[in-house]
Amino acid sequence: MLDDFMVRAALAGVGVALAAAPMGCFVVWRRMAYFGEATAHAAVLGVALALSFSLPILPAVIVAALAMSSAVTALRGRGYAMDTLLGVMAHSALAVGLVAVAMLSNVRLDLMAFLFGDILAVNRMDLATIWLGGLGVAGLILWRWSALILSTLNPDLARASGIDPRREEVWLTLALALMVAVAIKVVGVLLIAAMLVIPAAAARPLVRTPEAMAVTAAIIGALSALGGLYGAYWFDTPAGPSIVCGASLAFVVTTVVGSVVRR
Repeated sequence: MLDDFMVRAALAGVGVALAAAPMGCFVVWRRMAYFGEATAHAAVLGVALALSFSLPILPAVIVAALAMSSAVTALRGRGYAMDTLLGVMAHSALAVGLVAVAMLSNVRLDLMAFLFGDILAVNRMDLATIWLGGLGVAGLILWRWSALILSTLNPDLARASGIDPRREEVWLTLALALMVAVAIKVVGVLLIAAMLVIPAAAARPLVRTPEAMAVTAAIIGALSALGGLYGAYWFDTPAGPSIVCGASLAFVVTTVVGSVVRR
């Protein structure tokens, strides 16, 4: 069954969607969409460093994403607005990464695959990495679920309950870095933030509890991955952007449905 490239692509898309759903909910609740984009852009710099020093790409991407998120956290509150700081860091990391890759004369690299994903080229090893990394992200979020929810809703109440909100932010940052590394092959660094935010935002009008939102976002993300692949196959369009288009369509539908139900 895994010899069929479409089956591997479908399994990879579903694996990323299931991992991105709980992570994406916290990104939406904490208004971290731009933070997720900045972390994703740092992945290009991680790829360049890995190729320069002949290192495995996955650990290098995780380290680069963690370094970006740690730098943003350390510089927060130093006189710059958060959106300004994220804009500077995100685009600087992306530009430096692209320049560094261009300077590697002895390495042939398909930049489009890293920028927009190459899900149709996923092999068995990539599939194992995606699912193991995805399960790691989901497991980490589920392990810290109650503490993350409380520190997200009310940091003061979390401190009173013996929970350190900054420590929970570190766990969330680690999960985000791992999520970026896992999703690169599927949607690429430019569209990772979309797969985090759009399914969670699409689930929001349909649910009343955080747990229901995470589950609904996972379902929407998985259906978007499968629908995007189906559309890419029949209309000969890029698979990664097609998956994001499917998620965007789901967002429009659930927004309309939510508005009708509220009325």
